[in-house]
Amino acid sequence: MMGHTLSAALYLVALINPISKVFLLSMLADKEETAAIREASIRASVVALALLLILAAVGNSIFTLVFHVELHSLRVAGGIVLFAIGYQALTRGVFFETTDADKLAEISLVPLASPMIAGPATITAAISFPPAHGLGPTALAILIAVIVNLVIMLFSRHIGAVLMRFNLMGALIRITGLIVATIAAEMVLSGLGEWYASLASAA
Repeated sequence: MMGHTLSAALYLVALINPISKVFLLSMLADKEETAAIREASIRASVVALALLLILAAVGNSIFTLVFHVELHSLRVAGGIVLFAIGYQALTRGVFFETTDADKLAEISLVPLASPMIAGPATITAAISFPPAHGLGPTALAILIAVIVNLVIMLFSRHIGAVLMRFNLMGALIRITGLIVATIAAEMVLSGLGEWYASLASAA
């Protein structure tokens, strides 16, 4: 059981994509104090964690009973959005555009908490995991993933400085973008496979 939880947590970490937060926060590091970065990182993580836990608990019911959306449709939609994000990182070398006017106080909730931590793909995983693994293991996996991402965010100034010093930031973003796009393609294929299976069982 713990092995499945850790595997799910690692998958969620990949979806959360901490390197995108390192890029964003390191871009703002020169004009923001360390305390401001820490406060924004914690605030964004708490909000994203609450959102993901709530959706893990009731998201499936909301989508199926209220919106009449099946999980396979959610996987396809989340995969398409995630692929667009990965493709942008792969081709342009950025996950999120920043401007000189951006301040941590303004972006800590949007887009840092959501959609950069609790994004479409992460939300899709949070909703689809409980039927397969149970709510308890899913909640634990979400908690572990958000904590791992938070730790990396807290050290983003130092991590970003090292990556930029050795000119690795752009290359790492593009490699991560390829990984994200690959995960997105798998999500779409998985959703289409479940959709086809549902059609076959109905026939």
